[in-house]
Amino acid sequence: MSKPNRWYDSTKSHHTPTGFTNPDISQRDPGALKRWREERKAQGLPRPPGEGYEAFVRQWWQKADFSGDEDAVWWLGHACLLLRVGGQHILCDPALGQRASPLPFAGPLRKTPLAATIAELPNIDWVLYSHNHYDHLDRGTLRRLLKRFPALRVAAPLGMGAWLRRHGVKHVAECDWWDALTAPAFALHCTPARHWSMRSLWDRNRSLWCGWVVSTSRWRFFFSGDSGYTPRLAEIGQRLGPFDAAALPIGAYAPEWFMAESHMSPTEAVRFYQELQQPRVIPIHWGVFELADESLDEPPRELLRAQREAGVNDADFAALKIGGKITL
Repeated sequence: MSKPNRWYDSTKSHHTPTGFTNPDISQRDPGALKRWREERKAQGLPRPPGEGYEAFVRQWWQKADFSGDEDAVWWLGHACLLLRVGGQHILCDPALGQRASPLPFAGPLRKTPLAATIAELPNIDWVLYSHNHYDHLDRGTLRRLLKRFPALRVAAPLGMGAWLRRHGVKHVAECDWWDALTAPAFALHCTPARHWSMRSLWDRNRSLWCGWVVSTSRWRFFFSGDSGYTPRLAEIGQRLGPFDAAALPIGAYAPEWFMAESHMSPTEAVRFYQELQQPRVIPIHWGVFELADESLDEPPRELLRAQREAGVNDADFAALKIGGKITL
């Protein structure tokens, strides 16, 4: 029998007595996962980038440069972001290992180099986790971060605290959707997402998933975490926006009949961008791990197509090189 959810609140639609759920009802049939795996194997998906992996790295990767002192955000690949906020540094979803997997010899392999090693990072004050999947929460990365930054503070959604404390984190704040935390230079707001959680066969949806808003007196930044699209997400901008900048996912969406409940397509990301009143956007969740059927170079191409169809100026929503930055 599943353990009871210690945070259960019957008035909240994303709570269940044993864990958490999406308010949007799933349309997947029970055999969807098996069918997707069989189809991608039969079709030999995903395929390499059109010009090969080396050419992809040359086009879409650079070493991160952390010089300067202005507030800024760097995309370090996949969903990992580094924010500099008034001289402090916040790291989002650091998964800097060679695989997005519980196993060192199997699972999605990193296809692009690290934009920065842990030794090359500036002093990290906070880590924000969106959920516990291996491409967002990497145990080896966390261990190395704690070795270098033992006073590290971590904010995570409900249910992740026990795992984090067991792995050495001394300062953990667990948040539900719409909860807020206050630090001297900024505030953190935990926001809804459409996703799921799991690190083993026994803990599916026992912990929550989320996005984060980082706000100061001068700017507001939204990190979506990992999320499928739902019109419900527009409430984030209504309650906590408008945003000066945001990080929205555009990868791991194919095939959409299977992935849409967990990951946004570029078309859906553009729709969400419009609902957020078109902030400056860093497209994330692509270019590092082959998690779905599209090739590594497909998301930025599809993003341009989606922008043209939506009549959107792509200057504020343009693919950034891994290791690139924008100022805030």
